[in-house]
Amino acid sequence: MLTTLKLALIAPIAAIALVSGDILAPGNMIVGEVIGIGPALADDDDDDGGSGGNRGSRGSGRSGSYGAGAGWSGGKSLFPFRGLLPRRGAPRRSRAAAPAAPTRAPDEIVGLGFSPTELGELTATGFEVLERNTMASFNAEVIKLRIPQGLTLEAARQQARAAAPQAVIDFNHYFRPEQHPDAPCVTSDCLARDVIGWPSAQTGPSNCAAGVRIGLVDTAINPDHLAFEARNIEIVRLVEEELPESGRQHGTAVAALLVGSASSRTPGLIPGGKLIAVDAFHRGERQDDRSAAFDLARALDLLTRRQVQVINLSLAGPPNLLLEQAVIKAGERGIIMVAAAGNDGPKAEPVYPAAYEEVIAVTATDRRKRPYRRAGRGEHIDFAAPGVAVWTAASVSGARPKTGTSFAAPFVTAAVAMMKASEPDLAPEMIHSRLSGHAEDLGDPGKDPVFGWGLLNARAICKTKS
Repeated sequence: MLTTLKLALIAPIAAIALVSGDILAPGNMIVGEVIGIGPALADDDDDDGGSGGNRGSRGSGRSGSYGAGAGWSGGKSLFPFRGLLPRRGAPRRSRAAAPAAPTRAPDEIVGLGFSPTELGELTATGFEVLERNTMASFNAEVIKLRIPQGLTLEAARQQARAAAPQAVIDFNHYFRPEQHPDAPCVTSDCLARDVIGWPSAQTGPSNCAAGVRIGLVDTAINPDHLAFEARNIEIVRLVEEELPESGRQHGTAVAALLVGSASSRTPGLIPGGKLIAVDAFHRGERQDDRSAAFDLARALDLLTRRQVQVINLSLAGPPNLLLEQAVIKAGERGIIMVAAAGNDGPKAEPVYPAAYEEVIAVTATDRRKRPYRRAGRGEHIDFAAPGVAVWTAASVSGARPKTGTSFAAPFVTAAVAMMKASEPDLAPEMIHSRLSGHAEDLGDPGKDPVFGWGLLNARAICKTKS
């Protein structure tokens, strides 16, 4: 059930209280500004949306983590909108709540490792091959299938698994950007970098910025933004051309935060870095930005072949077997993956890919080093970084503050990239050890479910050699 807000008008102050119920129906209303809770939406230049829900847990282990997925539902995002308010004494009429954002493609499954015979058996029973790609990192073909008409997703997955017991088969789950409504800036740069002592482009060590190749999987990006005047970004659109392009707000903001030009209003954390950005998202029928597991696996394979050192994944969704295999393969090649911990709240189950063992999960803090109130928690959390009112590029031009674990993850991604630029042969285990050894412990002593190993300490990124 969606929760809604009722505004009690007490002149001259309007008090807002959260209540449980249906959306107020129009009729005998007055117009006012309210804050509502609704399904996850793509952000625009005025509002930022997010997504979430209950997912599987890293702590539960790989086996048993992957159910049918029916219990996982899209999250709700706090966003401002124009609302209609009832006059005192006016009757209320209920209206059916809008359905939750879909968590998976309604008629598709994906698989890795079908033999020609197995695939032939499935197509003979009504399955249709929609797309197939040979992925170098898997050394195998990944296939997207439309299920037979009249068959449920669960039944289709079971049938496919019975026909191809050695293959990796799952639903084509959706993943969404992890952000929430903007928090107000306190100063022009929102203080985010000062909190962790991030070096400026002028004072930072030059060997920590040059030559590093960063991978990004995100929404569409505005390549004409002044943040990218240095032309150090390559954009690859991965999804089918006939699908609507996703919004450019999230991808532009994350990309600029990583490699924005040092001379722009939004200088990046590593303006000398090279970014290969894969647009793996499209705009869904509910006007939300989504990426299917099939496309995320392809994106990771592409970036693996492009030999990036670190990949930023400011997105979240449920556990998925195909995505897990793509993450494992990338990790086996020494690529470090950094992902947002999610914005579903402290009591939510872990989100993926952040909760996979091979991925560094990053939560968000504000300028006072307090945990972001909507950030996910759990034993899988590795580090905290600034994620409230982070100053970065807007979608068309200029800049604005952004909030969410989506904008905390790039700080750790940039830290890893700078360490790799300084010492190219540095192993992932050593990078993790250095980051955790120098992190500022903010919660319980040692690693804890709120801050992980602690707040990223940028002062030690390129100065420590052991």
